[in-house]
Amino acid sequence: MAWIIENSRFMIAISIVIILAYPFLQSCPPAEAIKSSNSDHVPLFNYRQSPNFKNSPKCTTFPISSIATKICNPFLVHISMTLDTEFLRGSVAAIHSILQHSHCPENLFFHFISSDTAINLEPHLGKIFPLLSFKIYYFNPGIVQNKISSSIRQTLEHPLNYARNYLAELLEPCVERVIYLDSDIVLVDDISNLWKASLGLSTVGSPQYCHANFTNYFTPKFWSHKKFFRAFHGRKPCYFNTGVMVIDLIKWRKYRYTKKLERWMKIQRVHRIYELGSLPPFLLVFAGKIAPIDQRWNQHGLGGDNLSGSCRNIHAGPVSLLHWSGGGKPWLRLDSGNSCPLDELWARYDLHG
Repeated sequence: MAWIIENSRFMIAISIVIILAYPFLQSCPPAEAIKSSNSDHVPLFNYRQSPNFKNSPKCTTFPISSIATKICNPFLVHISMTLDTEFLRGSVAAIHSILQHSHCPENLFFHFISSDTAINLEPHLGKIFPLLSFKIYYFNPGIVQNKISSSIRQTLEHPLNYARNYLAELLEPCVERVIYLDSDIVLVDDISNLWKASLGLSTVGSPQYCHANFTNYFTPKFWSHKKFFRAFHGRKPCYFNTGVMVIDLIKWRKYRYTKKLERWMKIQRVHRIYELGSLPPFLLVFAGKIAPIDQRWNQHGLGGDNLSGSCRNIHAGPVSLLHWSGGGKPWLRLDSGNSCPLDELWARYDLHG
């Protein structure tokens, strides 16, 4: 194993892909466990409290203000993630990793999107992260229920997967820029470095992978009908993963991209032009038009393929964000005793149990 810490930013470069130990990535000693008062949910909410991460002396300090005021502060780093009971453990680990590697953790604001009406996740999250600035927004599954078609994996059909399509409508109009992250990621770098990524004239920024076989993301029917594939006319489309995106919400609202995504979802219901859930509409609307961000910000595919969830290694080179996209999730593999080598890195940020 060979990995290098670059300067003081905790930037990691990995040249041998099997990772056995990450001493400096370990969390602080666990505090008292947090448990739900509802005994039926004790296993779900059995979390340790996160350490209280504070700003470094060089950070800009803002006056203490209400959540409503913080939401509209353009100088904060705005992060959005979905939040549900099934992936809560992944979300908590992701948040923990973001806070741990941020030089200015008090200057972050989290916008969580949830469809859960049975359980109020806000007090539980507040106990795990006492200093976290956040708001939970309700996403009505009915908005997309009749627009979703079957996919190769059932979890890809969950309505909450489509919440990223509606961030411009869900978040306050004063929020002009946001980082969207999936729940199965961990960061090993300061998220402010991703926040500073230049989008130029683009609406969305994301690492893109032009070596991937782009034709595989759509069915033969799509490529055999000009009325479909002409969507890419004048573009050089490359694959990008929607689990890590920097989004200019001003441009998104101006050009009504939510409606454009919905249009392709409706076409899919009739003509079956793709198989991979919420990803293809984003490719149809944005591929070839995104601002490319360094690939270190999405080392994806660590969950293996979409069906078997087999072990995979990360690509050679620097790493800022690891993403367990695919069928295998690290917390499930660790609990089953059949973990992959890289799952041990995720475990450093796990606050469950």
